[in-house]
Amino acid sequence: MDRHELSAATWIKSSYSGDNGGNCVEVAPGIPGVVPVRDSKVANGPVVVFPEAGWASFVGAVKGGVFPSMVS
Repeated sequence: MDRHELSAATWIKSSYSGDNGGNCVEVAPGIPGVVPVRDSKVANGPVVVFPEAGWASFVGAVKGGVFPSMVS
């Protein structure tokens, strides 16, 4: 996957990201086999690309409470 493929992707900001400029995670679904993830505040910055199954497992674990909030 190259930078051109990612620049053509449709990025979706997490519904949990605030409007105050913090905690802004975006994903680009629709690319076969992978889920790219980036910080929306740095659109041209690094992208982490997860296998679809790995991303689905991570999201399921978060929704299931496996990773308790570290924010007090």
